[in-house]
Amino acid sequence: MSKICPLFSGSTGNCTYIGTKNGAVLVDAGASMKRIMAALECAGGTAEEIKAIAVTHQHIDHITGLRPILNKLKIPLIASEKTIEALAVANKIPEGARVIAIENQVEVDGIIINRFATSHDCEGSSGYSFILPDQKKFTLCTDLGIVTDEVRNALNGSDLVLLESNHDVEMLKRGPYPPELKIRIMSDKGHISNNVCSAELVKLLKNGTKRFILGHLSQNNNTPLVARSSAEAALMDIGAENGKDYLLYVAHPQGNGVTVI
Repeated sequence: MSKICPLFSGSTGNCTYIGTKNGAVLVDAGASMKRIMAALECAGGTAEEIKAIAVTHQHIDHITGLRPILNKLKIPLIASEKTIEALAVANKIPEGARVIAIENQVEVDGIIINRFATSHDCEGSSGYSFILPDQKKFTLCTDLGIVTDEVRNALNGSDLVLLESNHDVEMLKRGPYPPELKIRIMSDKGHISNNVCSAELVKLLKNGTKRFILGHLSQNNNTPLVARSSAEAALMDIGAENGKDYLLYVAHPQGNGVTVI
């Protein structure tokens, strides 16, 4: 049986633990190694079982602890070629570390990892689908300005999806961010809103996915309650009820993420 746990999720840091009977994989390392290891222990995981770390892109809230983790655990780094190039320039890859440039698929100890491109403001930005040893499919997709056909194809057929629900549009418009940052967030290379996420959840439920995690919530322009309410309202419009027709979770920012088995 597999375990999925967002250890950190949000604008201040991102790291997700995917544990299986064969071992585990981390996605991103957007907090210090000390905090990630502590959160991992709280989730019932161990450093020794981590077999690889997949990085979605090079923004700091996804790579803060990357170099120390690669140094300590001696595990391979998986990322797109463009992301690897950016991480190397930023000196985030220790000398001698094993690097796997993924453009389509790799396998790590019985976990099949499929990469797909996301629309974000850096080259090589990625989402990942994981086919786990129990044949369940988990797809993680955050930091995307638009939901492309490539993203939808990757999401379809998933047993569990962690999808970005970054901001409430009205909160963002009324909030303290400077105009240029608001424009960036709402652009095709920024982040998707609660409304966009909710519309995708409706499509996913109609296609058979019944478990969802809302992730990468903005701390300034969203709340777990607002994000959850948006998703539940959209799903209610098609007659679906949380806890009966689907299960909905919200990943919180600071190391207290939900665990889904």
